[in-house]
Amino acid sequence: MKVVNRLIGFPLVVVVMISAAAAVMAQQPAATENTSRPRVASTPPATQEKAKKPAALPTGERLEPDDPSRVATDVPTEVQANRQEQLSEENDVVPVYNNFFNTYRLGPEDVISVNVFGQDRYSRGGIIIPPSGRISLALIPGGIFVNGKTVDEVAELIKKQYDEYIIDPQVSVSLDKGFSYRYAVIGDVAQPGIRIMSRRLTVSEAITEAGGVLPTGNRSKVVVLRRQPTGVLSPIAVNVSAIYKGKAPDNTYLIPGDQVIVPGNKWKTFQKIMSLTSVASFARIFSTGW
Repeated sequence: MKVVNRLIGFPLVVVVMISAAAAVMAQQPAATENTSRPRVASTPPATQEKAKKPAALPTGERLEPDDPSRVATDVPTEVQANRQEQLSEENDVVPVYNNFFNTYRLGPEDVISVNVFGQDRYSRGGIIIPPSGRISLALIPGGIFVNGKTVDEVAELIKKQYDEYIIDPQVSVSLDKGFSYRYAVIGDVAQPGIRIMSRRLTVSEAITEAGGVLPTGNRSKVVVLRRQPTGVLSPIAVNVSAIYKGKAPDNTYLIPGDQVIVPGNKWKTFQKIMSLTSVASFARIFSTGW
């Protein structure tokens, strides 16, 4: 009986041992997974806060210089108003300067060159346009009138004239030097006069090229006279003094034909009075002996 009891109890012990081993093996992968997970360095609180902040404002929140349709929420109203005014000024002036060599209207003292492809004897370079506006070319009696025309228009006129002598003539006209676009700076500046406009200029830049405003000039009451399509000269007030002090934008650009006027100030009036007083005193002394 003892042997039988031992044989019956042995399977129970084996079953219990197998069950315990299975439980240990079931728990082992979880432990292995926890111990094999890579370590991650913790981020300091300051770095976490910095990471939360966006690197830059979205594009829609910026005041793009060439896109006035977008309104910035982080820009003061005064700055936006100045920018809109500047864009309005630029829209009036930019067409004059875009495609300068294609839209340029020829005038006296401009220098052009005429090139007829494959025909050197018909080509001519360095032509200075005279005041009459008529240039002379080979085989064209009376020449070609070019004043007020673009280089493309002149090339088309020459092509029609040479079509009688050349089969399908290829003519190109280039502007070598543009001297007919001019502006004037007069009044109390160091070097008043008429100047050539070979690039885009603001009023303050034009005054600087004229030697600057004299001590007798009024910088705050500069006026630009601009000819309208009707022929009437329209005044544009420019406070150059505020521009120099950084209180106003330098965004008033000149166009060909503009006249910049710098008036005199109180100091000039005082000097005139003093000069008249000196003359009067001299006349009194001369006549009375006192």
